[in-house]
Amino acid sequence: MKSDGIPGMELVQKGVADLRTGRESVEALLVEIAAPRLRAVGVDVPAISPSSTHAEIRLYELLGRQGHLDPYSLYNSLLARLVSCMHELERATPRRSRMAGA
Repeated sequence: MKSDGIPGMELVQKGVADLRTGRESVEALLVEIAAPRLRAVGVDVPAISPSSTHAEIRLYELLGRQGHLDPYSLYNSLLARLVSCMHELERATPRRSRMAGA
């Protein structure tokens, strides 16, 4: 999978690294949200511990705790960037590879 230059890929790479070390960061939560799609395009997403709270809610709460004046706007912006990254990764991954990984 060719991921050089894909906008948002730095979030995915940092999120995967944070998940590997057990750190709950904005990036790790984004990767957790997109884990099935990331795995389908060949990203090695580590196993994710089950939580009683969905990653989307934990992400929003984390943004609020970090003191952002408008966590809702930032939350939506981050999700839009993640979706854009996913579209680019899916476009760069042959369909047969995605089907095999699903």
